[in-house]
Amino acid sequence: MTTHEARDIARSRIAGGAGAAHRHDSAHKHVTGEAIYIDDMAEPAGTLHAYLGLSTVACGTMRAMDLKQVEEAPGVVAVLTAKDVPGVNDISPAGLHDEPIFPEKRVEFFGQPLFAVVAQTREAARRACRLAKIEYAEEPAIIDIAEARAGAARLVARPLQLSRGDATRAIAAAPHRLKGSMRAGGQDHFYLEGQIALAVPGEDGDVTVHSSTQHPSEVQHMVAHALGVPANAVTIEVRRMGGGFGGKETQANLFAVVAAIAARRTGRPVKLRPDRDDDMTATGKRHDFLIDYEVGFDDEGNILGVDLTYAARCGFSADLSGPVTDRALFHCDNAYYYPAVRAVSQPLYTNTVSNTAFRGFGGPQGMLGAERIIDEVAFALGKDPLEIRKRNFYGGAGRNVTPYHQEVEDNLLARIVAQAEESAGYAARRQAIAAFNEKSAIVKRGIALTPVKFGISFTATHFNQAGALVHVYTDGSVHLNHGGTEMGQGLYIKVAQVVAEEFQIDLDQVKITATTTGKVPNTSATAASSGSDLNGMAAQDAARQIKNRLIDFAAERHGVPREQIAFLPGRVRVGNQEIPFPELVREAYMARVQLSAAGFYKTPKIHWDREAGRGRPFYYFAYGAACTEVSIDTLTGEYVVERVDIVHETGRSLNPAIDLGQIEGGFVQGMGWLTTEELVWDEKGRLMTHAPSTYKIPLASDRPKVFNVTLADWAENAEPTIHRSKAVGEPPFMLAISVLHALSDAVASVAGHTICPRLDAPATPERVLMAVERLKREAAGKA
Repeated sequence: MTTHEARDIARSRIAGGAGAAHRHDSAHKHVTGEAIYIDDMAEPAGTLHAYLGLSTVACGTMRAMDLKQVEEAPGVVAVLTAKDVPGVNDISPAGLHDEPIFPEKRVEFFGQPLFAVVAQTREAARRACRLAKIEYAEEPAIIDIAEARAGAARLVARPLQLSRGDATRAIAAAPHRLKGSMRAGGQDHFYLEGQIALAVPGEDGDVTVHSSTQHPSEVQHMVAHALGVPANAVTIEVRRMGGGFGGKETQANLFAVVAAIAARRTGRPVKLRPDRDDDMTATGKRHDFLIDYEVGFDDEGNILGVDLTYAARCGFSADLSGPVTDRALFHCDNAYYYPAVRAVSQPLYTNTVSNTAFRGFGGPQGMLGAERIIDEVAFALGKDPLEIRKRNFYGGAGRNVTPYHQEVEDNLLARIVAQAEESAGYAARRQAIAAFNEKSAIVKRGIALTPVKFGISFTATHFNQAGALVHVYTDGSVHLNHGGTEMGQGLYIKVAQVVAEEFQIDLDQVKITATTTGKVPNTSATAASSGSDLNGMAAQDAARQIKNRLIDFAAERHGVPREQIAFLPGRVRVGNQEIPFPELVREAYMARVQLSAAGFYKTPKIHWDREAGRGRPFYYFAYGAACTEVSIDTLTGEYVVERVDIVHETGRSLNPAIDLGQIEGGFVQGMGWLTTEELVWDEKGRLMTHAPSTYKIPLASDRPKVFNVTLADWAENAEPTIHRSKAVGEPPFMLAISVLHALSDAVASVAGHTICPRLDAPATPERVLMAVERLKREAAGKA
């Protein structure tokens, strides 16, 4: 190809291809209500409805379960208990057989599903559930992390230890030492579309399940095991979810399995959709953590040694608690180099719902520990926390190895933070805030700038693979299918843009189709921020297979070298002529050229030895920084997020519009976790915050008054990812840590920044007020 031809191609790239800021493919449908979710689908004739009967104690055994009145209730067709499971009575994703579909005797959390009612209507099933008479032998329940740690703590998964150097010796020898602990609260996923499944039985024992899940292949396996059939008898289909955030990675299993068992039992389609209260009560959440830390440092604020313990409330079963607590340790460093470090996880058993994946997957909790240490050092030395942060960044000879012994090769921390510091006017604003606080007796302001370094890949290496299926039809239109699921994050449109780019066709020529295990098998969950990385590469592989066949065909048919064939927008240059893409496709079809391909991708370089605590669990890191300014009312604890400035890098973005939306949304969701979203259990283990009336996610009015988000467009992934892009699903969530530290900075002003506020999360107005009063007392005591 000549230089002139290359420039011609570059100038005429297809609109809407990779890198274009294209709107979400279903955005207009979401707004108008045209988007079809499972509960919007036309129900097949004869559809029945199931509902779950939940336990009313947190710990004990069932002495008797009388379901006679339930069975006799109007409209009831069947009642299912453990004895009605035709296959394996277990849905544990970790394979530990510790999570029954329905328990036989033992009850382990308040709200545990004990049975299911199948009725003519959902209301009939729901009302019938309340007629159950269950006699319990109730036992004391373990609810809180502190209770779980007392005595002989029971773990639901194997703990992990990461270490490098001798942390104990380094801390003991340091000029300064301190220790403390902090709590990081949990979080409900609060997806707009709740858990739901519709199971349709077929012939020969087959079943198709429409499931709101991020992991269709896992649901397929769970349904197959529960029914006692091979996986090929079960098809899972997902067109879209109304939000997931990790809450539909494993938690969808129960609903799909119960619907499938009911469909098998009755021979009719069965839908299962709990109401919001029962959904929040019976499904897992973000793990809350109790983090103990000890740190040694010098007069300049250089960290010399760190010892960390991350104890998590995991619930009654393992679920994903092992990997979640592992990842908390992987991010206990965040952006900082520890010369000597020891970090240990404690995944603790409690009589609460089994906690699960949530955006960041333990990483946010890990980073909170790192940032608290930075604050402690800064307050101990009377320095600006940002100075301490920058002093301890990764970078330089011998300062690029993580606690898990992976080298930080693509280090963008200093440049990202410098850009954020400059664009936010950090130094000048810190001075202005200090002047404001001197004059303001009631309202105090605070500011903080915090970085994010987040590893991208599943830490379970085998999950880092994906498949895709691409068909090109004789009219030039393209059918695209892959293993990723769409939960509003824009994965479908990004992968479609990749395929459009390869063929140089308009984006509307690429048909986005529902994820189904019948087309692409053995898929990984859409999680770990890897959806675009994995599925984009798999789809590109499939498209390139077809593209190469077309090139070979055109070269032979027209007698030109392959090098003289180029795909241009809507057409293909073959030597000196240009052929419309559909015309070339038709010619290829007539010559019996295969126009379908299955693509595959597996992430290179990664490996992990858990026993040794060493390896390269992450393919690359994503970086960002956020500067947040807040104001608090010291009489009430109420606060306002005044301004946020974000600089975040997504490599060479596949779709800047989608990426900006992910950054903004992730930040606000993270802000909710750290400020207003509080999970409360009573002494009996009953979740008290199980509805919008008692659980407070951020509202539109809670967004920062000034919200500036900038993509670091100079950044490019050093690794050959799809078009050199970087993941953007999870990393922005942790930018919100700046909000917690800005609140801490404002609280600290009441004591002249001489005392570390040690503000726990969520920093509700009540906690902010209590921290203000505590610091006032401590300052008065010192005086």
